[in-house]
Amino acid sequence: MSQRQGWFEGWRLLAVLTLSLIALSLWIASMRHFEVEGVRTVIRFTARSSLMLFCLAFSAAALGRLWPNAWTQWQRRNGRHLGLSFAASHAIHAVAIVAFAWMDPAGFAVATSAASYIFGGIGYAVIMAMSATSFDRTAALIGPRIWRMLHLAGGYYLWFQFMVSFGKRVPAMPLYAAFLLPLLAVLALRLIAMVARPTRQTSKAIKNAQQHVTS
Repeated sequence: MSQRQGWFEGWRLLAVLTLSLIALSLWIASMRHFEVEGVRTVIRFTARSSLMLFCLAFSAAALGRLWPNAWTQWQRRNGRHLGLSFAASHAIHAVAIVAFAWMDPAGFAVATSAASYIFGGIGYAVIMAMSATSFDRTAALIGPRIWRMLHLAGGYYLWFQFMVSFGKRVPAMPLYAAFLLPLLAVLALRLIAMVARPTRQTSKAIKNAQQHVTS
């Protein structure tokens, strides 16, 4: 298991996930002979793969802090590459959306709105900014403070957008509520980790003070 985890990390992880998503998307579209319905199925598939990868990346630090074990440490080590894999998934999602708009303009107009253009456009701008600053050199150029602000605010914006995108479908398709559960779990984990961090730091400070007094 440790050898498999060691191999499936970093840029290799990103490459395998990206190529797998491309292959699966092509296979899904081919099942419908690359017609409109096949493209729309790819849109739904990549929306869900993006949700999964986003939740893995967005919860990596919190899980690693709260429950340090082999899996959460692997997840934390590869948080950057899971985030870039999410960006790759959403890039495929964008290609499928463009294909849908080109193949069926009338259906695309019915399925979209001005709000989807605005908030979706902001979402893609956030993804591009976060992806561009996920490398050591670009992160160093903007500095740690701006990097943290961008990735924190951007992460929560994308979380909110996922909640809206999947949540608005729940009244018509109640099973879509299942997609909200991982998003709520990720938010809860981050909040718990945020609260637990000062507590642990305080406990450590008290323990160090006690050792200093008794020494």
